[in-house]
Amino acid sequence: MLDVIVIGAGPAGMTAALYASRSNLSVLLIERGAPGGQMNNTAEIENYPGFDRIMGPELAEKMYSPLEKFGTKHAYGIVEGINDCGDYKEVKTDSEIYQTKTVIIATGCEHRQLGVKGEQEFAGRGVSYCAVCDGAFFRNRKLLVVGGGDSAVEEALFLTQFASEVVIVHRRDELRAQKIIQNRAFANPKISFLWDSVVTEIKGNKMSMTGAVIENVRTKEIHEEEAGGIFIYVGLDPLTEAFKDTGITNEDGWIITDTQMRTSVPGVYAVGDVREKELRQVTTAVGDGSIAGQQVFQFIEEQKDPKTTV
Repeated sequence: MLDVIVIGAGPAGMTAALYASRSNLSVLLIERGAPGGQMNNTAEIENYPGFDRIMGPELAEKMYSPLEKFGTKHAYGIVEGINDCGDYKEVKTDSEIYQTKTVIIATGCEHRQLGVKGEQEFAGRGVSYCAVCDGAFFRNRKLLVVGGGDSAVEEALFLTQFASEVVIVHRRDELRAQKIIQNRAFANPKISFLWDSVVTEIKGNKMSMTGAVIENVRTKEIHEEEAGGIFIYVGLDPLTEAFKDTGITNEDGWIITDTQMRTSVPGVYAVGDVREKELRQVTTAVGDGSIAGQQVFQFIEEQKDPKTTV
């Protein structure tokens, strides 16, 4: 019987595991891939305290390295569900069933797809959702970036070191990214913009994509934009399919918590990007994780003696 299972090793999950382990709890951190979550897909992080700028994978490594020192165990697996057994929970993965007193869900979210013709067909052959992962494969090509938020503009800037030209396609007439990021994009001679525009189809040949059909949402004018690749940043969807039957999510799949990261199921907490919240940043994820890591300790102490106040 474990004290805590943390599902997901992004910044929120790793911080929760650290705080719980430092409280001398037995902690298992379950991750389906490399620790770091979305940080592994981020070229540079400039708004994390203590660093002028740091590569996302490097920050992920720095967050993970102290965990073993405090006794956190690590397992790889895909979580398929949580069963509430009253005094304990069962966490089912694709290979094991674990028993634990508390669970912290830190599964994060994933990039939303456009849902247009050709997107699935050319995935991995021109269609990408990660500039850091795939940018180097597109040297000297014209690239499209779809979206207008921080991620879209930051990754467009990152791609300019490889691409001959980067065109940002945005459905509005102004960007939503932070002003400092916008200013860098406007000043970059390799970046241009297609305003009030959406991608309606991705086209290509047997080898790879060759361009995209673009529609102006105001004029309804349609044209085909030639490009050797397209990077899509149009929003996020929570990774909560495994928890849909627990009653802890809203209609869009985000997990609802209070300020102590507690869900509606006692002993089950949620942290980071998977929560219903306004701001999804590394800093807010770390804050969530620290709260949950302390809350599980208090919950377990109270279960020992309901009159105990920690």
